[in-house]
Amino acid sequence: MHQKILDSLNEAVLLFNQHLKLIYINNAGEILFDDSKNHLLGKYAADIFNLTANSIYVDLKKCLVTEENLVDREINLQKLKQNLTLNLSITLTIDKLGFKQLIVELQPLDRHLQLTKDEQLASQQTISRMLIRGLAHEIKNPLGGLRGAAQLLDLELENADLKEYTQIIISEADRLTDLMDKMLGPNKLPQKSKLNIHQILERVRQLVSAEFSSNIQIKCDYDPSIPKVMLDKNQFIQAVLNIVRNAIQAITTDGVIILKTRVHRCMTIGRKYYKLLVRIDIIDNGVGIKQDMQAQIFYPMITGRAEGTGLGLSISQALINQHNGLVECQSEPGNTVFSIYLPLEKNHAV
Repeated sequence: MHQKILDSLNEAVLLFNQHLKLIYINNAGEILFDDSKNHLLGKYAADIFNLTANSIYVDLKKCLVTEENLVDREINLQKLKQNLTLNLSITLTIDKLGFKQLIVELQPLDRHLQLTKDEQLASQQTISRMLIRGLAHEIKNPLGGLRGAAQLLDLELENADLKEYTQIIISEADRLTDLMDKMLGPNKLPQKSKLNIHQILERVRQLVSAEFSSNIQIKCDYDPSIPKVMLDKNQFIQAVLNIVRNAIQAITTDGVIILKTRVHRCMTIGRKYYKLLVRIDIIDNGVGIKQDMQAQIFYPMITGRAEGTGLGLSISQALINQHNGLVECQSEPGNTVFSIYLPLEKNHAV
């Protein structure tokens, strides 16, 4: 019973014996260290943590000697090639045989900060979409009247040269109406069915390969173990296609785009906690997105290209949100990653 409770926690819990050998780790701990329980159990703290002067390992040794609990906030943990920021709690306990044990609780802050950022961004984007929807409706009404008047005038005119002007008015009104429809975003609820995510990605790859020149390589790195996902096929193809097109436009010379899928565990999206998700990474080696643009790229009408409308990524995010998913972006010159997260099963939300 206790193990089930510990395994359901979002924070990592580790238990070391008096020799600082790991004798228990929960599911969140496996995710934090990106390693299996079977591989980690039996390892010493010296092998799990860095041996630097300010490391968690030093704190563990200190707690054993002083027999005092320890709490520290916003410490750094080196994990592979990245640094994690987390809160640390070490509690001394005694087992049934009278030997010392240390309970270590590690609460990653990076994800909490990202969740707060995602919630703020989602709220801002919701307000932005509401304003744009109102504006688009207000513009479409007089556009309809303008187009209707131009059609009536066109019927009355006999001079072909003058008819050319009315046709320009009609075509431009149609163009603006189409732009307003795109700004309004998807207006249909997704018609979901269980689909193979890799078939959708392959369809996107075929479309962009036919649309753009052959100087761009599109590579695939798929996890074949991923089960089928509840998706609206056409909507999701459009969502991924917009992101891939955006990646292609960021590549100025011969470049590479990678479509990558992996199973992702334990994530909160829209205040719902999911145990199992699929992560789709769209990676390109283009020029990257400027730092001051990264927080705005999912807003409508925001674009770094003179010829762009700034609607593609906004539409993609709206479509993915309708699938209870999330899009994130990390970018630096030569490496831009758009990550799409989708719950694998609805009943994994808690």
